[in-house]
Amino acid sequence: MTQQKERTGLLRQPTQRNFSLDKLWKNFKLQPHIGTEFERGIQISDLLKASNRDELIQDFAVLVSERNVVFLRRQDATFEEITEFVDALGRLTGKPATSGLHKHPTSGDSEFGEYAHVLSSEKSKKYVGVYNTKSELHSETWHSDVTFEPVPSDYALLRIRIAPPEGGDTIWSSAYEVYERLSPAFRSFLEGLTATHVGEGFLNLAKAGIATIRTEERGAPEDVGDSLTTVHPVIRTNPVTGWKGVFVNNVFTKRINELSKDESDVVLKHLFKLVYENHDTHVRFHWESSDVAVWDNRSAFHTATADFDADEHVRLGERVTSLGERPYFDPNSLSRREALGIAPPTARAAHLAVLAKLTK
Repeated sequence: MTQQKERTGLLRQPTQRNFSLDKLWKNFKLQPHIGTEFERGIQISDLLKASNRDELIQDFAVLVSERNVVFLRRQDATFEEITEFVDALGRLTGKPATSGLHKHPTSGDSEFGEYAHVLSSEKSKKYVGVYNTKSELHSETWHSDVTFEPVPSDYALLRIRIAPPEGGDTIWSSAYEVYERLSPAFRSFLEGLTATHVGEGFLNLAKAGIATIRTEERGAPEDVGDSLTTVHPVIRTNPVTGWKGVFVNNVFTKRINELSKDESDVVLKHLFKLVYENHDTHVRFHWESSDVAVWDNRSAFHTATADFDADEHVRLGERVTSLGERPYFDPNSLSRREALGIAPPTARAAHLAVLAKLTK
């Protein structure tokens, strides 16, 4: 990854990689614009014990923010070590002192305690038709975690304890690359708009008596109450990279506030399609037991793949979710490709060429 030059006028300067990880462990890109995997050997438990621990963990956090998601195979860390690691990712990249680890509004039955959000194919059977619809379009489940919170997630880590023998993959999409698919006029239109996010599925579980909403503080003083509703910018600046990304998702985003409902529905449908129909913004990961994925929820969407027989096999893991800052849009921030000097996507480049001829 090319180092960024310091830019004037930003609300916050990007955090640069120190490349301490690369001196110790090899890693490789899974796709050109999203996803990095480390070769086997790196262990979270070793990072926490290293003499230059903070340097290594900060480098890891910046790598995650730049590449959206990073994968580690066969991790031996205890759950306590995982929570320590996830919290350190945000603290070493400047998250507010008041932001800790998220306590999910409907979780509370994990053997690992209040910071573990259990992802279980067995539990999911109880939620069908209550948490969400029975749609056969899996594209409806693309999301970023807990965006219904006033202070949502920065980093999240999922470790799969039990993986099905085949299937059960997770797919991520880059919010940076989705932003790159917007025309200059559409970018200008969206920048500064806000959207309402609602944890509707969890509210439905509570109404059905399947879950109870945790109303006390859920990891940050702003994240309280039972409404599970908040407002965020449609285009968000990631403070670690200084790059713009689209910050709406199909699960939690319900309305662009400055538009009529009809206008909002049209715009959101287009933005959601950009997430799930642009396969070159995606990376797909096949899990084995004890594998770990770490992603930046500010700039990545994800969805699980329910393609295995859940009556025959189990998919079980725990997610630990750090809370970051209140989302903001910095008008002086750049897109990822602008910041790194990378050419626009092919279709966007062709459109820009046409625009250039029209303005001559």
